[in-house]
Amino acid sequence: MKVKYSLEYPMNCSPILLFPRLSTPGGLAEWFAENVNLEGKYFVFYWDDTSQKAEILFKRENYYIRYRWVDDCDENTYFEFRIVTDELTGDISLIITDFAEEDEKEEAIDLWNSQVSGLKHCVGV
Repeated sequence: MKVKYSLEYPMNCSPILLFPRLSTPGGLAEWFAENVNLEGKYFVFYWDDTSQKAEILFKRENYYIRYRWVDDCDENTYFEFRIVTDELTGDISLIITDFAEEDEKEEAIDLWNSQVSGLKHCVGV
């Protein structure tokens, strides 16, 4: 059974700059996958010799986007990017929510840490 987890990353860049990198094929191809194509309502992500399709479940411009892998048997799982602004400091954070098998969670977190490092490089953080 998959467990839900959330990770928070300080981004310190404008949501207007960050959101396209979370919600467009070109933006996602900069840091998340080698290539991303839009096929109808599906985003197709390519890594090496593999590909995966995802559909957008929810989207609110410059705030969050939630995807679900089409081939995931558990319809309650998703991955989400949420941009949060601290009311006091104005600092911008990216919160990623995802699901993983308990014994694969640490590996998944390491992968997100690596991916977000690439995202930070793309947005100049």
